[in-house]
Amino acid sequence: MKHLRAPYECRNIQQPTMTRRDMLKTVAAGFGYLAFAGLSSEAAAHQSSLTPKAPHFPPRAKRMIFLCMQGGPSQMDTFDYKPKLSADSGKAGLSKGGGSALIGSPFHFDQHGQSGLSISELFPNVARHADDLCVIRSMQTDIPNHPQAFVQLHTGSSQFTRPSVGAWTLYGLGTENQNLPGFITISPPMALGGAQNYGSAFLPAVYQGTRIGEQKANLAGASVSNIQNPHLTSEMQRHQLDLVQSMNRDLVIENGTNPEVEGIIESYALAFRMQSEVPNVMDFSRESAATLTMYGIGESATADFGRQCLMARRFAEAGVRYIEVCHAGWDQHNNLKKAISANCHATDRPIAALLSDLKQRGLLRDTLVIWGGEFGRTPDSRKEDGRDHNAKGYTMWMAGGGVKAGLAYGQTDDYGYQAVEDKVHIHDLHATLLSLLGLDHERLTYRYAGRDFRLSDIHGNVIRNILA
Repeated sequence: MKHLRAPYECRNIQQPTMTRRDMLKTVAAGFGYLAFAGLSSEAAAHQSSLTPKAPHFPPRAKRMIFLCMQGGPSQMDTFDYKPKLSADSGKAGLSKGGGSALIGSPFHFDQHGQSGLSISELFPNVARHADDLCVIRSMQTDIPNHPQAFVQLHTGSSQFTRPSVGAWTLYGLGTENQNLPGFITISPPMALGGAQNYGSAFLPAVYQGTRIGEQKANLAGASVSNIQNPHLTSEMQRHQLDLVQSMNRDLVIENGTNPEVEGIIESYALAFRMQSEVPNVMDFSRESAATLTMYGIGESATADFGRQCLMARRFAEAGVRYIEVCHAGWDQHNNLKKAISANCHATDRPIAALLSDLKQRGLLRDTLVIWGGEFGRTPDSRKEDGRDHNAKGYTMWMAGGGVKAGLAYGQTDDYGYQAVEDKVHIHDLHATLLSLLGLDHERLTYRYAGRDFRLSDIHGNVIRNILA
């Protein structure tokens, strides 16, 4: 706000020579607990940056829920059945330098539903939704290292700071509920890029995500930071907000539109309204006992991720455009059988509950649910009970939101090491996600530093064979 230099005279204030900079700093101090970075709403006479916008073409999905399995889930132990790997278990592995051995999956696979999708015994509840799933078994990314791959999964780039998928989504579509953030991330990791994974980079800050909780912290007591004002009544806050709005309008009349100033004021306006709406959405007290049980809330192994998934459904139902929930600990270089069993046990029931709940409420048809991590695992290892990083071929799945149901798309080799058929790069996935939301990834651009940027950069093809 370096442009706020001119003297500003304000009626009923005994400091007529105070600069606008000082005036706004003084008033904003009273708003400090309300300044939510990345939030916006309708501010006075100005249209909000988050007002719903028309897509490029009719969308198949209105909103997105990303179930992020941080660490790299093993595809050959979950959704990519490899009988030859089991048959050749113990033979020399594929890793360069030798010394590794193939490791067959210790888990049994069955075919499920009318589609006959092969799914591991680790996901008995998700398997009941086999005919809702579109399983992509030929995913690829660029770098098999967690920090780079995780950031690329979220932003499209492993080298540069770029806007996140959620930020691009809000930039293109706005959001349906002007009293809630349009992009929410639940229990994200503080490492592996941290806020970059839900940031807006060079897009206006109103498009970045709002964090609830953090990784490895109990979600039961989590909330949006500073959601309550311990110092002022609602009426006093309203008076403060009106004052700031009037000052902002005067500034716009004198100096023209300034997105930074308007974005800050819009943040205050939304934060003011969020004080009543956000706690209501996060309050599970009106959910039935049957619903809480369905999500596994109340059982130690499933309670935390169950809360995340139920919260995701409630925010989706309330009109939030993009929601991410994160589950950590899928990096199994050793202790594979025990660790991945625990991970799947913690997430299987809540994920199945989310799919069932969305379906029962008529939301799954226009809500795109995505499951996966930053890469997959190798079929071999130098350790007896573990798998290493693999960016050449891995699995993600989607459900609802306009994708073909009961479909297995793409294929890896006999050992699950690399994609060999219908390869899907992370850029292709991003292009497809935007397409399902009604956005053309080549047209969704933002001018910055002399060039037009987009989520998929100069890459990406929509996977049309998976679209319903």
